[in-house]
Amino acid sequence: VQLVESGGGSVQIGGSLILSCVASGFAIDDSVIGWFRLAPGKEREGVVCINTNDDGHVYYANSVKGRFTIYSDSANNMVYLRMNNLESEDTVVYFCSTDPLYPGYPGPMWFESLAAGFAGYWGQGAQVSVSS
Repeated sequence: VQLVESGGGSVQIGGSLILSCVASGFAIDDSVIGWFRLAPGKEREGVVCINTNDDGHVYYANSVKGRFTIYSDSANNMVYLRMNNLESEDTVVYFCSTDPLYPGYPGPMWFESLAAGFAGYWGQGAQVSVSS
């Protein structure tokens, strides 16, 4: 299993970016996959996760609700994170993550189980920088 993020970069406050995560080694069409972010000196924060099957349930962290949107493209085994109205606090490294063996269900517990680090897979990260 491999996850590779792309699309990070620099943007001004209020701007938008789209991050991409391409998965290989498994099919994402019946899984839970999500985005985390990590700021220096802070714990990894769950941002958003999605159930990629017909359920389609999505869970957003309060900090990004209304500004970020996750969507999946099972045909191309990709997940995207569209980030609008970016704030300086969004300047962090973003990671996509999943656990094909124990998919779980989108929500706070899914974030906790992946962040615990005992299972699951992670990409290498994509840096997002938001400045005035």
